[in-house]
Amino acid sequence: MSLTSYALDNSRVTAIAVGVVLFAGIGAYQEMPKKMDPGFIMRTAQIVTYFEGASPERVEQLVSDPIEAAVQSIAEIDYIKSESRTGVSLVTVAIREEFKTMRPLWDEMRREVNAIKDQLPSEVVGPVYNDDMGDTYPIIFTMTADGFTKNETGEISDRIRDQILLLPGVAKVEVLGEQEERVFVEYDNARLAKLGLSPTQLQQVLSARNIIKPGGEIDLGPETIPLEPSGNFDSVDELRSTLIPLPSGGVVSLDTITDIERDYVDPPVGLVEYGGREGIAFAVAMSDGYNLLDLGSEISAFFARVESLYPHGLDFDMTYFQPRDVDTKVNEFTSSVYQAVGIVLLVMLASLGFRTGLIVSSLIPAAMIVAIAVMGLIGESVNQMSLAALIIALGLLVDNAIVVSELIIVRMQDGQKAREAAIDSCSELQGPLLISSLTTAAAFLPIYLAESNVGEYTGVLFTVVTVTLLASWVLSLTMIPLLCVLFLKVARRDESADEFGSITYQLYRGLLRVVLRNRLVSLAIVVAMFLGSLPLWSRVPQIFFPPQDRAFFMAELSYPVGTRIETTRAMAQRVDAFMRDELQVEEGGDEEGVLAWTAFVGETPPSFTLGYTPSPSLGGFCEFMVHTTSLAAVDPMMEKLQRFILDEFPDVQTYIRPLNSGPPVDMPIEVRISGADIDEVFQIVDQVKAKLGTMAGVVEIRDDWGARVKKLDVDIDSARAQRAGLSNEDVAIALQTFLSGLETTRYREVDDSIPVLLRSTGTARRDLDRIRNLTVFGSSQVQGVPLSQVADVGLTYEASTILRRDRYRTVTVEAAVTPGVTAIGIFNDLRPWLEEEAEDWKFGYRWEYGGDYESSVDANKSISDKMSVAGLAILFLLVLQFNSFRKPVIVLSAIVLGLIGVVLGLVIMKSSFGFMTLLGIVSLAGIVVNNAIVLLDRVQLLLDGGTPPAEAVVLAAQQRLRPILLTTATTVASLIPLYVSGGRMWQPMAVAIMFGLVFSTFLTLLVVPLMYAMFYRVPKPS
Repeated sequence: MSLTSYALDNSRVTAIAVGVVLFAGIGAYQEMPKKMDPGFIMRTAQIVTYFEGASPERVEQLVSDPIEAAVQSIAEIDYIKSESRTGVSLVTVAIREEFKTMRPLWDEMRREVNAIKDQLPSEVVGPVYNDDMGDTYPIIFTMTADGFTKNETGEISDRIRDQILLLPGVAKVEVLGEQEERVFVEYDNARLAKLGLSPTQLQQVLSARNIIKPGGEIDLGPETIPLEPSGNFDSVDELRSTLIPLPSGGVVSLDTITDIERDYVDPPVGLVEYGGREGIAFAVAMSDGYNLLDLGSEISAFFARVESLYPHGLDFDMTYFQPRDVDTKVNEFTSSVYQAVGIVLLVMLASLGFRTGLIVSSLIPAAMIVAIAVMGLIGESVNQMSLAALIIALGLLVDNAIVVSELIIVRMQDGQKAREAAIDSCSELQGPLLISSLTTAAAFLPIYLAESNVGEYTGVLFTVVTVTLLASWVLSLTMIPLLCVLFLKVARRDESADEFGSITYQLYRGLLRVVLRNRLVSLAIVVAMFLGSLPLWSRVPQIFFPPQDRAFFMAELSYPVGTRIETTRAMAQRVDAFMRDELQVEEGGDEEGVLAWTAFVGETPPSFTLGYTPSPSLGGFCEFMVHTTSLAAVDPMMEKLQRFILDEFPDVQTYIRPLNSGPPVDMPIEVRISGADIDEVFQIVDQVKAKLGTMAGVVEIRDDWGARVKKLDVDIDSARAQRAGLSNEDVAIALQTFLSGLETTRYREVDDSIPVLLRSTGTARRDLDRIRNLTVFGSSQVQGVPLSQVADVGLTYEASTILRRDRYRTVTVEAAVTPGVTAIGIFNDLRPWLEEEAEDWKFGYRWEYGGDYESSVDANKSISDKMSVAGLAILFLLVLQFNSFRKPVIVLSAIVLGLIGVVLGLVIMKSSFGFMTLLGIVSLAGIVVNNAIVLLDRVQLLLDGGTPPAEAVVLAAQQRLRPILLTTATTVASLIPLYVSGGRMWQPMAVAIMFGLVFSTFLTLLVVPLMYAMFYRVPKPS
């Protein structure tokens, strides 16, 4: 018994089954997690090692290089890059994209690095591993506190963080802008020298005085009682009263010879300012599988309660609240789905009549709800990619119902009873429709199989389209024939009437006969059209992923490395004042402008969306997150801010841009230059910069090494130092204590552990002459010697940062582009020049592309590598359907011809070619294959029924004319809402499908019969 027969014989069971599945789908939609993007696996980890005071070159040689060599043995690595700065090594390990399970690889990375820890200098701290870089923080809010001390603010922020972590959807909370406390013990070096004391002696006394050690245990009968000797500081006053023995005899209290102050890290690290007021930012990460909209509701309710509990002066503001964006995007896409369903319904009703149109249209919501039910079962989420996939599938799935219902009507018109007509029609069509659905799904298979972040980001398209088409196929064989049997009323056709007598059929039949009679000329015209369309591709701008359509942008401002954070903060405050005075407008007003902004000084916000990558924290770095009144205000506000910064701060590098869509890219244009001699590398870098400077639309040209920075070089004379009884370590400790401070012990207060730093007074630390005359003590000396007697202090210049890639020093030339200019287009123009210049470079020097171009090439390659799998799958399905090799060639040729319409549409609509356009072409290929299969299958059925070949080709084309045109009309109509409201990301895809489908439909109805007639030597029609 066939599926259709069972559905008709058990109509109540069928109705209940469909109802249950639809109910489950509606419930699944309510429960499914909702978020902006589907996400992808983060395949990078960082190894951070601190080597305080060491120059970038020493960090590179003694820390970065051994760690790179250790992890290089991991076979799965794609590349290793390192950043060596003063006192810090940052090694980034990237795994090849075909690997999906990261935990074993990160464990292996730890083992390899831990095995060489003994080879690192004993002074290093770490390594510290960060292998959870895939965490995103979709909610960021700031807290500003007027009238509160920093200590009070810190206590409040700790309580709020702990309370947020108790919310069910919260996985992690990161606090930014919170300053750590310190107890500073500041001394005057000359005063200590008069007393015969050294900073080392003070450090030893404080360390020995402040202890926490167990005193053992004592057994008293049946009990064991622990002993705990006192010894740690209970208060800062107790620290002040610590007695210091003098070499001359007697003792003095610590506060009589030093200044003791409890304060915060100086200079500050990582400041956050909201609207010009210093504050603290909380970044909230969501638990896996949780609904972002639910988390947003919980956070909003939490702050509504918090604001009522805390006193006046404590304000909370949302810096970034992705749940609102997700809600808007889901509503927009849901509205697009509803509009598309409504448009398709109108097309069906107008084309097929009320009863038939209503029956066919019923498949649309039913198939989509069934697909949502299956999506819920397999763990998919509701996001812009899965919703767009439903819209794409919308135009595809209705084809099954059209073909089935139309054949049932034809058979009923020929005199068959409704039930027999339904069973015979479905029996005839179930194979071809299944094959066409599978081939359409197979066209999306390379996206799903692509071994790349982009493939993971867009792979849900294959899943959703496949599930929806299979749901459509099942419903077309069960629900649709049941509804046709129950509700269709079809009169028997008058055999004398011409079934294809309308003007549309007459025109089509006449044109088709002309094509079939003039085969070589017709084929030549089609080939000429295809060849003529190829030059048009050069007129289509290439954009890998367009910016996000949000009323929001980022402004990255950076001074040269080595700039004090106070300087950066002063610049940020000037920018803040400019935006407040010139750009800010009231929310809800008529003016376009800036609504709110948050500045991160000395650091960046954490990764809050897939299109953003945090940068390393630096004192000269500042990043603004800016909200505007509308999307239209983004470009004008960015331009005004850019102009202000260029006028007021010409030495500040700026990168102002909207958020990217898809996987993150640091800069649009990147060219990496690598080689052994860094001076030779920079000569090449200067040439590349000069070339980019001549290209229109290229701005913000720079390199990632930056300018060389000043350094005080203390050249110790070992012979003189030894004669003075000093070692190199004595000199280093003296300098560290004098300048940055030396941690002597820790003051513990409740659950806080506050470092106690011993350092010189502030005025001394800023006096170069005082450094030269610094008294250096040996470990056992009472009398010290001036630094100038054992070392020469001079000013030199060094690289602020040393960057390497795969263990070669590498400089990346970076640039941005102006609106209307594409990074890929610039690189296509630059590449021939690079290839020509590289022929004259010395051996061992090379260039690589990065930025948008690298991401585009890698993503497209990951898909093209799997095209053969999809091609073989489609070929197998076609051969399985037709048991022929010629017919699959005919079907696949229709795909190539559809590209003519794609390029015409992109040029006419002034759209771009990118990854989403490629997805549109893939979707188009599935539809074209579907139409061609149905047409060729009908030809074969007529031939099997004894119809002469020439008549069978024309008759089959006429019989499939209306289903193909209706499929085209419904698909194009269903994509109109996506084109109108889909924004820059989805418009190119919609254009590619709509124009490509209209053009390919014309070609399918003419070229497929033409090629069939030529391949099978069909006689010319009379």
